[in-house]
Amino acid sequence: QVQLVESGGGLVQAGGSLRLSCAVSGRTFNRYAVGWFRQAPGKEREFVAYVSGINWRGSTTSYADSVKGRFTISRDNAKNTVFLQMNTLKPEDTAVYYCAARNTLVATTILGDYDYWGQGTQVTVSS
Repeated sequence: QVQLVESGGGLVQAGGSLRLSCAVSGRTFNRYAVGWFRQAPGKEREFVAYVSGINWRGSTTSYADSVKGRFTISRDNAKNTVFLQMNTLKPEDTAVYYCAARNTLVATTILGDYDYWGQGTQVTVSS
């Protein structure tokens, strides 16, 4: 069973930065695609960013338009951890952030494609 544990959330002022971490258990971490999603109060959970599993060409990343240029997703395979560096935060980034993994190299933006989910970490951006 794969387990995901998020950390790094908190309260920050607009324009500030946070780095979220997602620790993933499992012996084949390199082969998991991992995504970050978020859910604001009263809204549906939405895609934020993903990083694919690793093949001979490395891995690929993708971002929602709303965070492109401000957020960066990366993976540290030695630590079985995926990071989401969030810069220039805005009040509209306030949400619970979830990481999710799927047991395949290919990442997608679709919530239903992911097999495992973390418990979420709260990010609050004050204006």
